Amino acid sequence: MTIAIPPHAPHPWFGVEDDCLTIGGHSVVELAIQAGQTPFYVYDRGVMTRKVNELRAALPREVHVHYAMKANPMPAVVRHMLGLVDGLDVASAGEMQVALDAGAAPDLVSFAGPGKTDSELTRAAAAGITINIESEREIRVLAAIGARTGRRPRVAVRVNPDFELKTSGMKMGGGPKQFGIDAERVPEVLAAIGPLPLDFQGFHIFSGSQNLRAEAIVEAQQKSVALAARLAQHAPGPVRTLNIGGGFGIPYFPEERLLDVAPIAANLRALVPQVAQAMPGAQLVLELGRYLVGESGAYVCRVIDRKLSRGHVFLVCDGGLHHHLAASGNFGQVIRKNYPVVIGNRVQGTERESASVVGPLCTPLDLLADRMNLGRAREGDLVVVLQSGAYGLSSSPRAFLSHPPAVELLV
Repeated sequence: MTIAIPPHAPHPWFGVEDDCLTIGGHSVVELAIQAGQTPFYVYDRGVMTRKVNELRAALPREVHVHYAMKANPMPAVVRHMLGLVDGLDVASAGEMQVALDAGAAPDLVSFAGPGKTDSELTRAAAAGITINIESEREIRVLAAIGARTGRRPRVAVRVNPDFELKTSGMKMGGGPKQFGIDAERVPEVLAAIGPLPLDFQGFHIFSGSQNLRAEAIVEAQQKSVALAARLAQHAPGPVRTLNIGGGFGIPYFPEERLLDVAPIAANLRALVPQVAQAMPGAQLVLELGRYLVGESGAYVCRVIDRKLSRGHVFLVCDGGLHHHLAASGNFGQVIRKNYPVVIGNRVQGTERESASVVGPLCTPLDLLADRMNLGRAREGDLVVVLQSGAYGLSSSPRAFLSHPPAVELLV
């Protein structure tokens, strides 16, 4: 049964049996016993598999799909995703180690992010992964590593494009940015790379994330390919990889709807021959994180106290923003909106009420749901925050006020 959480978009992935939410065929009550505690995160590997398979069925076969580990770096999740996608993208030496420990071939791993330390660059070069260069300093450091070791570090140039992904939740390109090298300066940088002991791989162009408008993604992809074609004329060698990022969003808030992938796939079918002509032999890569794993996850906490304050119900739980910063509205939201939230063991509920779900922290920011229509909860009931498979635990201030950590399950 599809869960309808008015006014949120229906959640098509989890089920309901006897008014209890089921994830991966297990009720949340059973999962709480399996976790041994609340709060916990649970991720459904079946949802991840279906998301990747549905995307691959829509995309032209020439397009490679990489998983951006920053969305969810849980080692078990990474191992599962590694069997579904064509490569991994990491954002730190720590993520790189998780990727390699999971069995990823180094030539299928790329490393992006500003401020890579000398140690990180040294480790990445030794591992043989592709390093997305974000500054001239990184070029200098990597060239010195190549000269010292006799091994040519694999590098791609991350380009800060002269456009942005319109209507994206987080803009990663266009205007002044800490990410990448400004497009107008890339020809000069490519000329400098030529004589250095570096193995040039291609370009990484990431213009934004969390977008639900297919037409905006189509436009950004067209501009990314056109920009890469121009820059390829200055490349010190053949372009082997063109990573045009992702930007695919998932619905979190009321009135948002699922992204329509069909026009994006049609556009990519038109872009594939353009890439082949301008950059013969180049792999066209989509780098996706949230879109592949975000809908697979849920955060589950327990109602500790039920309080009535001046006519308003507060469900005080053992989990909060220290585990799920994004659901609290403090991870990039300008105006706070509710994630889809249900009482896991009273999804529809014979009784309904307007209630706010709060955590145990001594701050009014610790708010997981604000005046939502929920099944009437009792002490001991389970609160479930859906759409929590990406940017959940790893993106939260887990040490804040020293409350116990959440655990993670993959089912």
